[in-house]
Amino acid sequence: MNAYAKVKKQLLKDDKVRKAYADLGPEFAMISAIIEKRMQKGLTQAALARRVGTKQSAIARLESGTHNPTIEFLQKVAKALDTQLRISLS
Repeated sequence: MNAYAKVKKQLLKDDKVRKAYADLGPEFAMISAIIEKRMQKGLTQAALARRVGTKQSAIARLESGTHNPTIEFLQKVAKALDTQLRISLS
């Protein structure tokens, strides 16, 4: 087990940390899907930004999770990646 996995395992023993981590699950899933699709298309952040009509720094903030994007922005990203944005409440 690597150092990250050990630290993660230790931290997740705390109920508050485990809940906060679980609450971020959808955000991590969205970010991972965007990065994966961008890489599958062979696009850099800058290339994706050009397709979206924004700056590379906006894509970097989106992918790092330090920005709360609007649905409109996510729709632009999805279109630029030739995919669809689907939002679900279950």
